[in-house]
Amino acid sequence: MVTDAPVLASQLVSTQWLADHLGADGLVIADASVASFLRPDGRVGYLSGHEQYLLEGHIPGAVFADLIEEFSDPEGSYPFTRPDTARFEAAAGALGVDNDTTLVLYDTAVGQWASRVWWLFRAFGYDRVAVLDGGLTKWKAEGRELELGHVEPTPAVFTAVERPELWVEKADVEAVVRGEREAALVCATPPKEYSGEFVTRARGGHIPGSSSVPAGFLVDRDSNAVLDPEALREKLAPALGAPQIITYCGGGIAATAAALALTLVGERSVAVYDGSLNEWAADPEAPLITG
Repeated sequence: MVTDAPVLASQLVSTQWLADHLGADGLVIADASVASFLRPDGRVGYLSGHEQYLLEGHIPGAVFADLIEEFSDPEGSYPFTRPDTARFEAAAGALGVDNDTTLVLYDTAVGQWASRVWWLFRAFGYDRVAVLDGGLTKWKAEGRELELGHVEPTPAVFTAVERPELWVEKADVEAVVRGEREAALVCATPPKEYSGEFVTRARGGHIPGSSSVPAGFLVDRDSNAVLDPEALREKLAPALGAPQIITYCGGGIAATAAALALTLVGERSVAVYDGSLNEWAADPEAPLITG
């Protein structure tokens, strides 16, 4: 059992913190990148970021967290459906994470992929996990060391304890829309998806009553570093202080970046709608607002 793994002071760690702790016992660094592309039918498709990890470089010692195959349910109705407990435990253990590990996650985008794996760990009862502020973009911009090739994780055993309150289902969101449940809805899709101008699923628009907080607007455009708390509060203002805050997006990914931002400003009753618009828009009776 490792007892001297680095201690996290926040759900977000700086590039300097990570550079200072590279090689530390009990620390696992994982690249959780996924590449998205627009398919000929106009829908969004996804590819593993593993090839980019191998050929373009990663943070020294970082293993690769496969969000598409390992940290999602391949039998789920929609891409990136959350895994069950057994599958998650297997994926975490295969990544080299046990219940004494300090885990730092990053990606090559604006942090939404790393946030998704961060949220999964929290939802399965584990808090010794953080997202790297600015991800690989900031790390590279600072001229820090990169490593090529594959890093094989050291298998471990991870035991999960589910926190079901970190998720909501479609019926919960329906209750909010009907006014039967008090909660704030936060939509983390890009602005043109929120408005319905750009449609990538069965129908476009947003769930009635939602505030628009695009995941890409929660970070600095140049460094991908998360905005300071005051700026985050300004972006998140319509939802702050609600009895519960429910985040969603297209498929439950960007929603976790919004959930991270809400957590960073002190909100504790935050849940993610896992099915998000993939599920909601597929139901012709579920209301959507455009404009």
